[in-house]
Amino acid sequence: MTPVTRQEVLGLYRKIFQIAKKWQSASGQIEETIKEKEYIKNEAKTLFRKNKNVTDPKLIKQCIEECEARIEIGLHYNIPYPRPIHLPPMGLAHKQGRMLRHQEKLRKISKPIYLKSHDEVS
Repeated sequence: MTPVTRQEVLGLYRKIFQIAKKWQSASGQIEETIKEKEYIKNEAKTLFRKNKNVTDPKLIKQCIEECEARIEIGLHYNIPYPRPIHLPPMGLAHKQGRMLRHQEKLRKISKPIYLKSHDEVS
């Protein structure tokens, strides 16, 4: 990892904890706020530790992009949890054939970047 990339990753890690420190839940309830703050901290620790040995520059860039996307979406919607996508069943199938394996492959490809690591951790 280059020094610039290392600084960028550490900056994102600090930014997440600053966001967690200032976080207020949408409901305004203290218990909910505390629960969401803990989720943000635990999720960050888990994902950063999981990816600490990644050395491939492309994978590092992908992880950074995912982190930035999750931060922006979380701040925009005021929800710390990843927003699932809705794909109707068989909505991605081609007109000729509706094979299940092809369906699953298309679902995997169409998954947004901010959900890539969520399924692996949860």
